[in-house]
Amino acid sequence: MSYLEPSEFAKKMVDQGEQKIFMSTKDTLVRAFMAGAILALAAFFAITVITQTGNALIGAILFPVGFIMLYLMKYDLLTGVFTLVPLAVIDKRPGCTVKGMLRNWGLVFCGNFAGALTTAFFASFILTYGYQIDGGAVAAKVATIGESRTLGYKEQGVLGWFTIFIRGMLCNWMVSMGVVGAMISTSAGAKMAAMWMPIMLFFYMVFEHSIVNMFLFPFSMIMGGDFHLIDYFMWNEIPTALGNLVGGFLLVGLPIYLTHVRETKKRAA
Repeated sequence: MSYLEPSEFAKKMVDQGEQKIFMSTKDTLVRAFMAGAILALAAFFAITVITQTGNALIGAILFPVGFIMLYLMKYDLLTGVFTLVPLAVIDKRPGCTVKGMLRNWGLVFCGNFAGALTTAFFASFILTYGYQIDGGAVAAKVATIGESRTLGYKEQGVLGWFTIFIRGMLCNWMVSMGVVGAMISTSAGAKMAAMWMPIMLFFYMVFEHSIVNMFLFPFSMIMGGDFHLIDYFMWNEIPTALGNLVGGFLLVGLPIYLTHVRETKKRAA
């Protein structure tokens, strides 16, 4: 059968978390780099579509192609390892330690950031013919997005910071449902459909995704966004990444683990 029961794919989630802890440094960095670069390209594509059509829903419908590509290639996003890797630790798999988990997270963060930044350079270069001309409507759109989603939050103070944090939680709730959803079937088509829906939802609702933002905000700064690097980290990337961690683990990974891996004995009739 192409459909797997939750009890079956829940064990696969723990197995994947264990595999990622023991993955070599080279493989972890390469897979994270490619994941960050591909997701950034999908974001560039979606923003271009939105700018040209004026329709955010069309951009949201098309954006998931990037996530699907990187997932089928078994590349790693920080949002995904936030959900899967802790499961191997709490399941007490041999050799799976908090230190190993943090090592994986750190390497994936660096790889994702390098990949997203590389795509930001490519995108800015082609829009400006090597920084010789104005980047046009797409550049203006990106600059505005960067300012509104850093300085706009900053103006609201602590409540703005927690707004980003919660948007990050909601984002990785959906992204991780896409990761898990791809495990429910052995059919490539069914995997794509299961990934498409939650990714489209998070993008259209403008939830905050730490890896998309690794591309979006450096790209925005290159294109003339009027904010500083410290604004990006303090008023977007840091609260977004923390929200992604909490949302992915507490709202997806842990509930599935508790009820499908550590299932409690059924009550007597």
